[in-house]
Amino acid sequence: MAITVRPAVPADAPALGRMGAQLAQQHHGFDAQRFMLPEDIESGYRWWLSKELKQKDAVVVVAEQDGQVVGYAYGRVEERDWNALRDSCGVLHDLWVEASARGSGTGAQLAEEVVRRLKALGVPRVVLMAAAKNEVAQRLFTRLGWRPTMVEMTRET
Repeated sequence: MAITVRPAVPADAPALGRMGAQLAQQHHGFDAQRFMLPEDIESGYRWWLSKELKQKDAVVVVAEQDGQVVGYAYGRVEERDWNALRDSCGVLHDLWVEASARGSGTGAQLAEEVVRRLKALGVPRVVLMAAAKNEVAQRLFTRLGWRPTMVEMTRET
């Protein structure tokens, strides 16, 4: 039951939409006021990630096990952002692994492949944000070499 990580292709769109929706639902469950959950989130994610497959500054990879897509990761090159005081870099936006493949190293493989591909696009670093309540993801990212640099705080008005 080896895991293979490869670039996503248009035929992966249904799986990308399904997993993206699960990621959005998880975040919404962490904090429903902070994380949006629009209607038909699966179609929205399928559209978004399919569009990103065509972008030269975006990276979308999937993990396959026995011919089934069991995870994905999405990152892209971002320009200098004066508001965030962040120079041009890669940003790992999404990482999802299906429950059946968790604990197998799939998340680490996906994250490392996105970093490798973003580095090939010339970025000097890759940043990410992890939900405050997603301690499992934070441990994975720390183990892979990310360090905390910012704390997002939200206040309702």
